[in-house]
Amino acid sequence: MKYNSTRDKSTVVSAAQAIAQGISVEGGLFVPQELPSYDESDLRAMLETDYRGRAKKIMGDFLSDFSAEEISDSVDAAYTAEKFGAENPAPISYIESGEKKMALLELWHGPTCAFKDMALQILPHLLTRSMKKTCDGKQAVILVATSGDTGKAALEGFKDVDGTKIMVFYPTGGVSPMQKRQMATQKGENVSVVAIRGNFDDAQTGVKKIFTNAEIKEKLAQNNMLFSSANSINWGRLLPQIVYYFSAYCDMVNEGRIGFGEKINVCVPTGNFGNILASFYAMKMGLPVNKFICASNSNNVLTDFIKTGTYDKKRHFYTTISPSMDILVSSNLERLLYHISGEDSAKVADLMNALNNDGVYTVDGKIKEELDKYFWGGCCDDENTQKTIGRLYKEENYLADTHTAVAVNVYEQYAEQTGDMTPTVIASTASPYKFAKAVLMSVSDDQIPEDEFSMTDALSAKTGTAVPAPLASLRDAKERFSEVCDADEMPAVVLKGLSIG
Repeated sequence: MKYNSTRDKSTVVSAAQAIAQGISVEGGLFVPQELPSYDESDLRAMLETDYRGRAKKIMGDFLSDFSAEEISDSVDAAYTAEKFGAENPAPISYIESGEKKMALLELWHGPTCAFKDMALQILPHLLTRSMKKTCDGKQAVILVATSGDTGKAALEGFKDVDGTKIMVFYPTGGVSPMQKRQMATQKGENVSVVAIRGNFDDAQTGVKKIFTNAEIKEKLAQNNMLFSSANSINWGRLLPQIVYYFSAYCDMVNEGRIGFGEKINVCVPTGNFGNILASFYAMKMGLPVNKFICASNSNNVLTDFIKTGTYDKKRHFYTTISPSMDILVSSNLERLLYHISGEDSAKVADLMNALNNDGVYTVDGKIKEELDKYFWGGCCDDENTQKTIGRLYKEENYLADTHTAVAVNVYEQYAEQTGDMTPTVIASTASPYKFAKAVLMSVSDDQIPEDEFSMTDALSAKTGTAVPAPLASLRDAKERFSEVCDADEMPAVVLKGLSIG
């Protein structure tokens, strides 16, 4: 299987090159030239195996320049019971409320308590193998912009991995205290963490500019280094996410929650659009999906785009209690535009240039028609997010984080407005303990402690749930990183960090 760039279809690379390079030279994202097609027999075969077996099948079909042994070793090393607490790294909790049937796909049982672990535990294995296939001997310099969860998951995945250095940039004030502590205390000799004055979009734009800066890339080449990415702009980050939608479907069938061949809806709390895009790919491959419900917080640029066809990032930026969704430029939307425009890379390039230069673009009627066919968008502000957390706990005895609650709220809006009661998989993306203050305020009328770890203790005492071990261990961890810079200083910070300034 080969891969094209979303902005220049004439660019053709192998899977290993797409993963090693991360982003195309002109700024486009790599997409597969075709998708595997799974029929009834393929899906039935998946019913008979476990998560790792499903992952080996799906990833093997996309990574044709990897051997079966390489895929198997990577999957087995990534998805261990030790790392995820059970043999199934993505269990489902079910909630039925009247006719509404919700399957909460819990993607946060990994070492950093966020869904990013599902991809970032395997990406280091894929990336290091890709580097050996395409540029043996070079050191991978991994740059990451994060709104909270990606940064820690990438740091944890790549810490002390031979042949790699990783630098993470996050917005000051734009992550939860627990997310900040996770990154500031990160262990590893090859890791670096820097806060920037600004928001996530400033960090993401800064990283993209560095990736395409010819002068900086030349300095890296002179020092036997090569940029790569652990954000979902990297195909090796997005591909593993396709797996858990197939696996969730198989688990629901095996558990008698749906019949084989019955359609589901998928609802995802969405920031950078990668997680929901993975489910779209799964549908295109043969997974029976009826509708994709895109859930946003007050930064509702995607809601407006899905409803109107106009993407306008020129709006107020809100800092919310669901910070991983505090994003106004959803990078992976570019991949969707490529596919639903008939793979028109020139059109996609024009749209992305308009977004970069004018801050806004409007898609044509054909793209809008395809968008309406597959997607429904809704949003939920902080007040309703907290009400949803409180109601889920009170009525269902289910403790949700602030992002999962946004998705539940928007799903309920969708069901009420459309009357569609199709069983719905809701991506549950983080442990509630990563956002202890907001969650505690939602389920308790008691005075909220000031200290982050006192909050987690209070939340545990109130709900009878355990603080995840990876978060509890941060209480006495030593802070290693405290550097802060402006967005325009990021290139100099990178060069200094690599000792090649």
